[in-house]
Amino acid sequence: MEELLKTRRCIRKYKPQQVSDADLDAVLEAGLYAPSGMNAQKTVMVAVRDKQTRDQLSRMNAAVMGSTADPFYGAPCVIVVLSSPERYTWLEDGSLVMGQLMLAAKSQGLGSCWIHRAQEMFDSPEGKALLKKWGLPENMKGVGNCILGYPDEDPAPKPRLEGRIIKV
Repeated sequence: MEELLKTRRCIRKYKPQQVSDADLDAVLEAGLYAPSGMNAQKTVMVAVRDKQTRDQLSRMNAAVMGSTADPFYGAPCVIVVLSSPERYTWLEDGSLVMGQLMLAAKSQGLGSCWIHRAQEMFDSPEGKALLKKWGLPENMKGVGNCILGYPDEDPAPKPRLEGRIIKV
């Protein structure tokens, strides 16, 4: 486990092949076991492998930045993590799911990266329409987009900054 934690990297270059059902299911199952405030389990994961929807999400995310480049780095799969704002721990709960997804992806031989701007995406009318299409409440908040795919790079670890541990 320690090696998994130390070797996970954000991947920004992917092979074109789609994530297999078995690999995707393993990653999603790990997300189900993320801790949540008072075990409320109100975070939802929407796994998107449909190219048209994936490209729509990419376009929406890029628009938040005022860009037209693919912020998903060509990854063929996106797991949108959404959480209910009725829980005061919605952001923390969703963030824990994102962390679990990325670690599980590494354990399956997949690359992943947390792509921000999900909150802005799903606060928009287009995002609200997607929530409705997916059968989710319109008040769900976007936490993050976990892009997934088979990595086409193996980035070296960056040095850890010193002074980040204080023992009292």
